[in-house]
Amino acid sequence: MTGPLISVSELQSLLQAGSGSVTLLDVRYRLGGPAGAGEYDAGHLPGAAYVDLDTDLASPPGAGGRHPLPDPAVFEAAMRRSGVRNDRPVVVYDDWSAHAAGRAWWLLRFHGHGDVRVLDGGLAAWVADGGEVATGHVSPEPGDFTVSAEPGMPMVEADRVLAVDVLLDARAAERYRGEVEPIDPVAGHIPGAVNVPTARNLSDDGRFRSADELRATYAEVGAVPGADVAAYCGSGVTAAHDVLAMEVAGISAALYPGSWSGWITDPDRPVA
Repeated sequence: MTGPLISVSELQSLLQAGSGSVTLLDVRYRLGGPAGAGEYDAGHLPGAAYVDLDTDLASPPGAGGRHPLPDPAVFEAAMRRSGVRNDRPVVVYDDWSAHAAGRAWWLLRFHGHGDVRVLDGGLAAWVADGGEVATGHVSPEPGDFTVSAEPGMPMVEADRVLAVDVLLDARAAERYRGEVEPIDPVAGHIPGAVNVPTARNLSDDGRFRSADELRATYAEVGAVPGADVAAYCGSGVTAAHDVLAMEVAGISAALYPGSWSGWITDPDRPVA
């Protein structure tokens, strides 16, 4: 793995190496938008298998928030069903500014896969750069991916969140400030958190900004290489986007999976 992102041209070169050179996962999902499976059937990267965020990349809503982490056995089965192998690179993409793809990237890395990348710019970049699109469902040969007993990415739970030196809130600024809250029953943010909305990670063309630009963005709030950093969002999905952006910038950051929707399930936890 050369980094957490892969460009369209790099992916095309990888695919030209022949069948079996990479596993492609389509993780299309949009909060309040069209069903990802229908969008996938209408057009996807050739050979890509569809992964459902709600059932494959999350557990049912509850005390852990709106998108708790999936049970490891459920995740392992979903990845095997999608053709993921331990010894083969994985590329994930979506059409939601890499938010869902970021979640898949983080989960695969967390569970021990060492070569996972997000297609920079997603499906839009693939089409814009002349990539072919296929229709219909792909049923790949089952993979052998095995969840590792040792986490491959850092994570924090609610009992340690307040002790993190730099806690990032990845939601839009107005939600962070508590001015609006269209989804969760309580508005506001975790005390001490600073706001870096995921939109700041991307250029106008939907691709990630350069490593230098991202380093500068996160340095504004004290998130620098070597710092104790964690990120959260509304339900733990889009926060992975900030973690991914920081990985591009050379900054290691933990994910708080429960995020705001999990934090507020306990009325004794403070709210700012």
